[in-house]
Formats: sequence, structure tokens, C-alpha cells
Amino acid sequence: MDLHNLKPAEGAVNRDGKRLGRGQASGKGGTAARGHKGAKSRSGYSKKIGFEGGQMPLQRRVPKFGFKNINRKEYQGINLGKLQELVDNGTLKKEVTLDILVENRLAGKNDLVKILGDGELKAPLKISVHKFTASAKAAIEAAGGEAISL
Repeated sequence: MDLHNLKPAEGAVNRDGKRLGRGQASGKGGTAARGHKGAKSRSGYSKKIGFEGGQMPLQRRVPKFGFKNINRKEYQGINLGKLQELVDNGTLKKEVTLDILVENRLAGKNDLVKILGDGELKAPLKISVHKFTASAKAAIEAAGGEAISL
């Protein structure tokens, strides 16, 4: 041990500031650094999120518009071009199911899947997912495949 690597014991320094409300001699007695009167000086005080001192809060001032449909179903869209890519790579053969799409990380296991018509499909695939767009269904059947809705 040398002078350059001396340090105080763990927890011996950097206390959490001066203790409040422990008599006038401490310098933080009396009001315990809370000032005089008012809500903030009382015990149990907590400010609500977004509270602006009685002024109408921003959340309530700004206009609301639109509407959120609570029954909306979110579909994971997959384009035909992506399926053709997988066929070219040799990942897909004849059949496309939800499990195969999950394995190839095109969809999550709890996702609803919709096949979209962007891209070109040359391979005759038997695709079984939840939904198809009209253009996708037409393209699949034109390529000699089959579109099965679950």
C-alpha cells in the first residue's frame, strides 16, 4: 500500500446529504427544507402526472380526433415477392403454412398473416394463411398454386 492508492473504507464517504428535521443546530431543522405552508410542505403530498397547478393540463387542452377501433385485427403482411425469394433460395418447396412462415421469421407464432400481392410469384405454391388480398389470390392461382384461408 502506497500513498497513491489510499482510499477511504467502503461507505465511509458520500452520505446522502444532511439529515432533515433534526433540530435547529443541524441547519435543516424546523421546516426540514420544505419551506413554509402549501401542499408541498405537507406529508403525503404527491403531484399527479401532468398536473399544472390547476391550469387546464396540456393533455386536456389539445383537441382529440379520430377513433380507435377496439376490435381491430392486426395482420402481418407478407408479399408474394418475399415468398418467391424463399423458393429461389430453396427454403420453400410446395406448401406454405403458418409454421413454415414462423420458422423463417416472416411472422410471429401468434400473428394473423395476410398475403399481399406485391412482387411476382412463379412457383405453384399451396399457401394456407388467414387472409389474401384479391391481387395476391389471383397471382397465386395464375401461377398454378392454391390459396387456402384458415
